[in-house]
Amino acid sequence: MPKKVVSESERRRRRPTKQGAVLSEELIVGTALRMLREHGGSGLTARRLGLALGCDPSALYRYFRGMDELTLAIGDELIGRALAGWRAGGRWRDDLRDLGLRIHRSYLDHPQAAALTASRVTGRDREIAADETILGILRGAGFPDPAAVRVYHAFIDQALAFAALDAASLALPAEARTADERMWESTYARLPADTHPHIAATAGLLAARMADSAYPVALDMLLDSAEHQLATCRC
Repeated sequence: MPKKVVSESERRRRRPTKQGAVLSEELIVGTALRMLREHGGSGLTARRLGLALGCDPSALYRYFRGMDELTLAIGDELIGRALAGWRAGGRWRDDLRDLGLRIHRSYLDHPQAAALTASRVTGRDREIAADETILGILRGAGFPDPAAVRVYHAFIDQALAFAALDAASLALPAEARTADERMWESTYARLPADTHPHIAATAGLLAARMADSAYPVALDMLLDSAEHQLATCRC
């Protein structure tokens, strides 16, 4: 049965852990991110996290109801890192592009965590702040509410979907990732033009581009569409 979560002041551990630190949500989430980077999603357990923190695993449940709630906190942390230090410039398209790239980059800085959290809705403070910011940019630009919600939906899902896709590639063993990237030269570039004329004609371009994320291009295409919708709304 889930244990009751109490306020931060009530649940804060008074004594340092064996590692000399005082437990907090911030410390637990930061340690979990490090463990995910080192061991992947399967390596993040309450027992291993307790060992890394130098505390009994049961102490974690004074901060989180379970490992799933910790997962949501990790996702919220990634969103928070994307927003940290960001300031609106006043041009809605530039602001959204910057936010999208920052969200994508924040998740790729922690690919194992991204694979675990990109599909989740946390309902936590920093995710809510990001959603409020994005919707505010769109409504402030003049998008009617139905259009603002439609563009917001496409914008945030696109950022997170590419984050999950690109993170999955980064999380592969280096040998597998290198083999995938070389496939465009080792296999596709050698396909004969008489059977695969379109691949053969673009093989060099494919090899040069396909190892990179398509997210910036897809984001610009989405913003082009949104800009056209806004112009139509103003007519």
